[in-house]
Amino acid sequence: MPVMNEKVVAITGASSGIGEATARLLAARGAAVVLGARRADRLDAVVEEIRGGGGRAIACVTDVTRRSDLDRLVQRAVDEFGRLDVLVSNAGVAKLGPVAEVDVDGWSAMIDVNVRGVLHGIAAALPVFRREGRGHLVTTVSTAGLKIVPTQAVYAGTKNAVRTIMEALRQESTDGVLRTTSVSPGFVRTELADSIDDAGQREQIRRRVEEFALDPAAVARAIAFAIEQPDDVEIGDITIRPAVQN
Repeated sequence: MPVMNEKVVAITGASSGIGEATARLLAARGAAVVLGARRADRLDAVVEEIRGGGGRAIACVTDVTRRSDLDRLVQRAVDEFGRLDVLVSNAGVAKLGPVAEVDVDGWSAMIDVNVRGVLHGIAAALPVFRREGRGHLVTTVSTAGLKIVPTQAVYAGTKNAVRTIMEALRQESTDGVLRTTSVSPGFVRTELADSIDDAGQREQIRRRVEEFALDPAAVARAIAFAIEQPDDVEIGDITIRPAVQN
């Protein structure tokens, strides 16, 4: 039975993986969803399927490295559904490899998407939440920031930067208006490995994904759990990983 009939949720990285699964689940539970990603054809296909099942959904092509795109995503939610209750910042890239490879372009890409993209979402949504008197920022982080391993130094660094930003924002926002949730998934069956340029690292990650990764729907359920809590309850951090992941 739908339990989110009053929620309007915007989601970045919504054309596949965790973002797509979250959009589908929240729409099935009654939320209106605004899907943001760069691939218009994939967005349109997901929106069509959600609507075909009786859900409420619209697409908005979004590149999170552009602040104006996040402003447009938030505004589409307000224009179409009258408000915005939740922003799920899920877009991310992984450019793995030893620091000694000095992949400056890869580092910049991760900073632009994983950190700056989240900040752009905060900048776009926070004024709306303040005006409406409540709001919820949900951000996909990673277990890579909890267990530091070789080849993931900068990737983990970007994820921990976001974790720090979200915790500071939480402490700055204890007036009951804003809730923040950081979700740290482990290995999940997504297209994240496709963004890894190093062929060896890419294949290693893909093997692990094939062996034991979670279905994205598992992470979507964790996100839904945080969103569904009463307004006076904040689920600050969720770690969700395969039971066999070390």
